[in-house]
Amino acid sequence: MTETLLNVASRYAEAFADPAGFARSPMGGLMIVRSTAPSGLVHAISKPMACLVLQGSKQVAMGSDLFAFGAGDSLLITADVPIVSQITRASTDAPYLSLVVELDLAVIAELTLQMAALTVAEGAAVRIEPTDGEVADAALRLMHLLERPAAVPVLGPQMLREMHYWLLAGRHGPAIRRLGWQDSHAQRIAGAVAVLRAEFARPLPVERLAAIAGMSPSSFHQYFRAVTSLSPLQFQKQLRLIEARRLMAAEGLSASSAAFAVGYESVPQFTREYGRMFGLPPAKDTEATRGRAVAAA
Repeated sequence: MTETLLNVASRYAEAFADPAGFARSPMGGLMIVRSTAPSGLVHAISKPMACLVLQGSKQVAMGSDLFAFGAGDSLLITADVPIVSQITRASTDAPYLSLVVELDLAVIAELTLQMAALTVAEGAAVRIEPTDGEVADAALRLMHLLERPAAVPVLGPQMLREMHYWLLAGRHGPAIRRLGWQDSHAQRIAGAVAVLRAEFARPLPVERLAAIAGMSPSSFHQYFRAVTSLSPLQFQKQLRLIEARRLMAAEGLSASSAAFAVGYESVPQFTREYGRMFGLPPAKDTEATRGRAVAAA
């Protein structure tokens, strides 16, 4: 019997999804997202990734741009950018289900060298396209591999590499390929972003970040905003606020404890900036977030 990607992914998600609906796999950067109800707004700074929607629908906003997509579509994000997402169609009988693959820049760079004759596209960091058949086939093989845990360490890396190949060869390929340019601005900014993600709770002088990217501070500011849509300070602030929200909702920290944990020195400043980003003061937002989680359980 031939199983579909939806069936195999659904079985894996039902067995391994955590309370938030994330079924992470032993293959780094691969997971299934499952939800039995529409969600509230979720703020995040996304990593470069491809999201194959298998059932249900979702929408993602980046700045003033709104992208709606559903089963059979693939969302591509080619930079570390701030997004606000919401699952718009999901139910107990037909849960929202998607397969997420974080893009590996090293693999993309290697493959891009071997596919040098193919085109490269500039433009928006967020795109929607129908899922290519070869990409769906590669995803199905990945999901079947997860059912054979002993084979994952041996075959997993090469199958993830194959998935990257088909993404590069398909509709999203020209947009992904620019991530593989050696010493490109995108790759240099990615190095600074990695430090920001790891050390967001500490003061990070722009001169240090610029040095990591191999740029002057003025050039770094220009290219950082071009790639991420934010200034380095705004990027760090959003990372802090997103993590503070998680600490309060998932780990029960108070607003003041969360503020200090993510690097704020002033609780009133934290409260103001939190309210501007999430639309509610920290305590009320945490209460609403927990209420939605209970309702969806």
